Amino acid sequence: MTTTAEHDELNESPDRADRPTQAAGRSRARTIRLVAATILGVAVLALVARWLLPSSVEGTPVVRQDVARSLVLTGRVRPPARPLVGATVGGTVREVAVREGDSVRAGQLLARLDDTQAAAAVAEARAALAGTRAASRAESERAERALEQAERDLARSRQLHDAGAISSRDLEQAARTAADARAAWQAASARASDRDSDVLAEVARAVAALEAAEARLTLTRLTAPAAGTVVARRVEPGDAVTPGQVLIELALHGRTEIVAFASEETLGELRNGAPGVVSADAYPDETFDARIAWIAPAVDPSQGTIEVRLEVPEPPAYLLPDMTVSVNVEVARRDAALVVPRDAVRGAGTDSAWVLVALDGRATRRAVRVGIVSDAGVEITDGLSEGDVVLPASVEPGARVRVAR
Repeated sequence: MTTTAEHDELNESPDRADRPTQAAGRSRARTIRLVAATILGVAVLALVARWLLPSSVEGTPVVRQDVARSLVLTGRVRPPARPLVGATVGGTVREVAVREGDSVRAGQLLARLDDTQAAAAVAEARAALAGTRAASRAESERAERALEQAERDLARSRQLHDAGAISSRDLEQAARTAADARAAWQAASARASDRDSDVLAEVARAVAALEAAEARLTLTRLTAPAAGTVVARRVEPGDAVTPGQVLIELALHGRTEIVAFASEETLGELRNGAPGVVSADAYPDETFDARIAWIAPAVDPSQGTIEVRLEVPEPPAYLLPDMTVSVNVEVARRDAALVVPRDAVRGAGTDSAWVLVALDGRATRRAVRVGIVSDAGVEITDGLSEGDVVLPASVEPGARVRVAR
């Protein structure tokens, strides 16, 4: 039989077993609260220190240096002219004397069509002209030769008569023959005089026919209109061509131009003579100089752009027609201007630009007037002096700062 004391001891034993566990839990909770309170205290102290103690920042002094603004345009190389040499008569191609990439001089043969018929027409026209000119002189020349012969015979007959070798009758016959020859010559001369206008007209027609035949012969030969480079050869020997068909495409030598299109918003900055630096996409490490030579008088309404042409005084050897290039056109420049870093100026594109300067240990806003804005820096025309120090963009207005020297 269990006593009352033993019964009470048995009932209390579970509570005694839980007491160490509860004590450990309460200890961990106190530790967590202590750590959290410590972290919060450190954070509060850090915020207070950040507010009360100035931050050390790297300031940038205002300096004098050259500043320039450039527009970046994309353009293409264009030769002075791109003539398309084509056939003006139909026929069969007999010869193509050039290939793509060949340099040609003015008048050099590029291609030749079959000229058999044209050459025969020239020969026929020359023969006709010669025949016309000969016919116009034949009658009078024959009469003149007959007269000269008759006069020589008469002179010889007189000598023979004086020597007693012939009779008076033979002398009289020689005289009549000479008189008849003179009459025939005079008649031929008169007829020739009457026919002068007709003869001249016939000669003129023959000359015109010869010139037309020679012109048709010339049309069978395609020549270079000026010095240049063959860009495209569109025909081969044996091809049949028709009038107007393009056979050879040239890019003429001469002043090289770059054609680019600028946004119409930049029209006020563009000017003739503005210098530019050009680089080709195929040769990114090579550059050459150019300058604006022409600005279109009207804006393309469909694109909102304006055409700009730049001349290249000394084009590099690698520059080819239609090559894509990038052009940096200098549209504004100021020498020895007050310049600050671009990221230090807030609202640089507005009328209320400002920077931060250290004043009495705090970052203070200062209004400035901006001039040229370039990728490297911003010109300050009012609000700062040389030697002033501007604060970086990471600093907030009103923050306590200490400029590091």
